[in-house]
Amino acid sequence: MRRNTVAAWLTALAVLYGLYFWGMSGRGLVGPDEPRYAAIARDMAVSGDWITPHLDGEPWFEKPALLYWMGATAALLGFDDDRATRLPVALLSVGFLIYFYLALASSFGRNAAVLATMILGTSVGWVAFSHAGIFDLPLAVTVSVALISLLPWIEQAEQRERPPPLIFGGFLGLSVLAKGLVGPAVAALALLPLLAEAGLRNRLLSLARPGILLAFAAVSLPWYSLCYFQNGSVFVEDFIWKHHVVRFVSSELQHVQPAWYFVPVLLGALLPWTPLLGLMPRLAIGGDARLRFLAGWAATTFLFFSLSVNKLPAYILPVLPPLAVLMGVGLAKARRPVILLTSSALLLMLVPIGAALAPEAMSHGLRRAWPPTNVSWVWVAGVLLAAAGVAIAAARGTTAATISVAAVAAVSLVLLKIAAVPEIDRQAGTRPLWQQIKPRHEATCLGDVRRHVVYGLRYYSTGRLPDCSAEPRPFRVESDPPRIVHVETASVP
Repeated sequence: MRRNTVAAWLTALAVLYGLYFWGMSGRGLVGPDEPRYAAIARDMAVSGDWITPHLDGEPWFEKPALLYWMGATAALLGFDDDRATRLPVALLSVGFLIYFYLALASSFGRNAAVLATMILGTSVGWVAFSHAGIFDLPLAVTVSVALISLLPWIEQAEQRERPPPLIFGGFLGLSVLAKGLVGPAVAALALLPLLAEAGLRNRLLSLARPGILLAFAAVSLPWYSLCYFQNGSVFVEDFIWKHHVVRFVSSELQHVQPAWYFVPVLLGALLPWTPLLGLMPRLAIGGDARLRFLAGWAATTFLFFSLSVNKLPAYILPVLPPLAVLMGVGLAKARRPVILLTSSALLLMLVPIGAALAPEAMSHGLRRAWPPTNVSWVWVAGVLLAAAGVAIAAARGTTAATISVAAVAAVSLVLLKIAAVPEIDRQAGTRPLWQQIKPRHEATCLGDVRRHVVYGLRYYSTGRLPDCSAEPRPFRVESDPPRIVHVETASVP
């Protein structure tokens, strides 16, 4: 028995390494956000100013400090490449999965905890954003720890002597350092459905007891206070007004999407477990207040971000943990969910299609990437065979079938890394372009290129590439996709 336990843990560690850490530096920083945040973290490590974020020498108040601190710490520990911004996020993600399992095992039993952790840990959205050096996964982790810590308190609603845990206030404070007031907003909305619970309605005010408020303030207020004292009202205007209020209600920030935007995003983020949403209705209206709380958390968070004018795919991450819990508990109670689990395995046929789409989609959007080319139909056929294996495993029980789906998902996502990451680096990143520019960077400037190219090249060049309008040079980076163009010497002043 002990040998089986050791083998299970070794297998789990190998899967975690393959999904979350292997190949982390296989692609450069992509998009406009990763290189900006990495540059700010590097500046903190070099300058020693851990209070005011700076980008290109100017204060930058778009986000609070947690991710920058994580990246700066990694840089000081010797991770001076692209891992500095990604490794802390991946470690945070895996650390949360461990907490997730332990908390759920205590609340719902080991079987439900294993199933829920496998579901979350192999879902496409969670794995994908665990590889991105952006703020959304730290937000999802911190607010989820805070809310999951309330499960024992909700379960023992009739035992009035049990106070809510201090960890709730501490991690809610961390969520404010992760992404501002979004964390408390998500938590407040998640708690609203508890007003309908007779045993909890009158106890919600205990969540604001002095100990919890002190934990929240002790974690969140020092940085905000110091940043305000250093920068004054510009910090409040830029951070609170522009990047909270304006981002939610205005089209000024150019991420406008329709109200239904998160429907396909959520369905995709849950892959391959999307069919398990069929378990939700019975759980959401059952007799367990904890499950109703989790359903309310998922629903209110989904609606909150859907009402925002500006939307990005990563905003959906705080919805995934409560849904994973509900799916795990639902599977543990289900008698023979053969159809649901076989459907989940079949959905993994979308992964090779995603591998063909991802580079162009990350570079220029999904519309331009569709229809996909170079789909590996051998890979698709392999998934079909695996789905047949899942159907056979389902005859041995729900846990065996779920493990089979999780195993196929893990292998598929690792294969996706192998197939897509080099091409993503070439099409959506700027590291390969910087390698071309590097030998003559002193003679190169930035022309008319997309902003992710500007931020990426400035990160890799440590700010040594000026705009051509300000400082013309013999070589220009321009066009889409970007290329290096030689300008006649006579035309350069």
